[in-house]
Amino acid sequence: MKKVAVLGLGIMGHGVADNFLKNGYEVTVWNRTPEKADDLVAHGAQRANSVAEAVVGADMVFEVTANDESSREVWLGENGIVKRANEAQVLITCATLSPAWVEELAQACATKGLTFFDMPMTGSRIGAESGQLTLLVGGDEQKLNEVKPYLEPIANEVKYFGPIGAGTRYKLVLNCLQAVHIAGFGEALRMARKFGLDTKQVGDALAEKPGGTTTNLTWRDYQKHPVPINFAVEMIAKDENYALQATNADDFPLIAQTLKQYHQAMTDGHATDDWTYISR
Repeated sequence: MKKVAVLGLGIMGHGVADNFLKNGYEVTVWNRTPEKADDLVAHGAQRANSVAEAVVGADMVFEVTANDESSREVWLGENGIVKRANEAQVLITCATLSPAWVEELAQACATKGLTFFDMPMTGSRIGAESGQLTLLVGGDEQKLNEVKPYLEPIANEVKYFGPIGAGTRYKLVLNCLQAVHIAGFGEALRMARKFGLDTKQVGDALAEKPGGTTTNLTWRDYQKHPVPINFAVEMIAKDENYALQATNADDFPLIAQTLKQYHQAMTDGHATDDWTYISR
């Protein structure tokens, strides 16, 4: 499985394609805006002019687009993945999508006898660029074990959560918790200022204890807004919205309140800022 197609070259998709290239894979890339592939093509990737062209001949196909709408077009469009793929290929969505759409997509693939995994990623921009992502997988576990060795260029961990859709559901749980954590960290710093404490001292202390990945990345990016960003406000809002649509929003008031904060940030013109913006 050394021939890979990557469809969607945002922050995460670009990193995935680049690391497959660096590890000697034959990589074909496609993006709605073709210029996003220019540097990858300069390093040996093949540019496809359509999704269908990218899929033909690939052993593994990775879709890494932004949302349900873009994903649906790539998978089920007139020249989409499902119409062009065959049973020998491994088809993977690495996008963070709604559970309802992933189930519909899984059924479309099953009808044609295609091998499909939902495999959203965590690790942010740095993980994508360094090949140190964690892949959160739903699908056939035996088939996953066959595929795992070929995922090493992009991930240092592959976590299996159950049947198709389980990886997506876990990713939404994870992102909702991180969003609440970021909002809580911001409130803690605002409280510290109200108390007249030194913000730098408080932030450093919180990064030490309770610490943890989300506290540390929020404090780091609170002090210096990351350029380029790691994850956009509009993207975490999309993920929280998918999670609440799939459940009962009234049962999750903290997540719903955090989503309101992200929506306000978008209204204020910060949709493409880093998701830690609301901690400020």
